[in-house]
Amino acid sequence: MKPIASQIEEQSRKYVKIVEWSPEDGCYIGSAPPLIGQSCHGKTEAAVVAQLNRIVEDWVAILLTDGKPLPAPLARRSFSGRFVVRVSPELHKKAALKALARNESLNQFVAEAIANA
Repeated sequence: MKPIASQIEEQSRKYVKIVEWSPEDGCYIGSAPPLIGQSCHGKTEAAVVAQLNRIVEDWVAILLTDGKPLPAPLARRSFSGRFVVRVSPELHKKAALKALARNESLNQFVAEAIANA
């Protein structure tokens, strides 16, 4: 069954579009996880967003036409703020010691590291 344009647009809007500068490529790169990974690039963010929107719509149309399920979009997902990370005991100790040296909790140390990544 061929989906209609309004279905494609409605489903496509649910996916987060990410545009990031890539210093190694010298351009902007676009992705829309979990639907597609890095799939387009350009000199401006606007150009990449336009390409990315078309690519997402194309993928949504293909999956709907083939009767395949769409991956769950992240755009409307809520996050609790909690997650478990497994690391080696050595890395755990190193992070705990660095946090202690900065007079921070391990949680504060890791949250700041993620925020600055």
